[in-house]
Amino acid sequence: MKLKCIIVDDEPLSITIIKGYLKKIPFIEVISDFTSALPVLNFLENNSIDLIFLDIEMPELSGIELIKKLNINPRIIFTTANKKYAIESFDLNIDDYILKPVSFERLLKSTNRVYENICKEQLLKHKEQAQDFIYLKENKKMVKVYYKNILYLESLKDYVKVVTSCKTVLTKQLLSNFEKKLNPKNFIRIHRSYIVAFDKIDAYSLSGVDIGKTEIPIGRKYKESVIKILDEFSKIEIN
Repeated sequence: MKLKCIIVDDEPLSITIIKGYLKKIPFIEVISDFTSALPVLNFLENNSIDLIFLDIEMPELSGIELIKKLNINPRIIFTTANKKYAIESFDLNIDDYILKPVSFERLLKSTNRVYENICKEQLLKHKEQAQDFIYLKENKKMVKVYYKNILYLESLKDYVKVVTSCKTVLTKQLLSNFEKKLNPKNFIRIHRSYIVAFDKIDAYSLSGVDIGKTEIPIGRKYKESVIKILDEFSKIEIN
């Protein structure tokens, strides 16, 4: 995998030096370079990049101002001669802040870190998309639970009871942790103590849902949004 990048610096010599260093790094591909930040806005509307090597003090539009105008969130490595913007820059969640003159060693260290972080994020995303099960700790064992088999989850103080079509697992976790992990297209929280699987709901009313022989209440806080979503699925008006 190669990271597509651009260089933005109002000093042509700086661009030449940085570009020369980047040519030595096999996972970096320099797509373009700019001596002004303004043209970058138009460029990014039609081009996808992973990383920007960005100067701060530039005429018309500074590097910091450019970041604030972007509609995308590429990785940013500042290359600047001024220390005074460091705190403000990291508040913008940039990846690194390199002071000029830029050395190859310092640039390599920074790009390596960005590359590793992007690879980790993509691997995690791939695992989340590909994985169709989760391991839950029950007593001293890690128990495999397939998402497709989950009927509902119930909060029991410091524990969560995960009820599936083939077994029930009691694990020490918070229900909110599951809410963050579960796909909202497949699961919905209907009560402070319950999350249910959409496709396992056999019937519902304004007060609750039925999953098999189990009646699960819909909490007052969740009622409006839950009924609206369920009505969209069923297209049936409840009297």
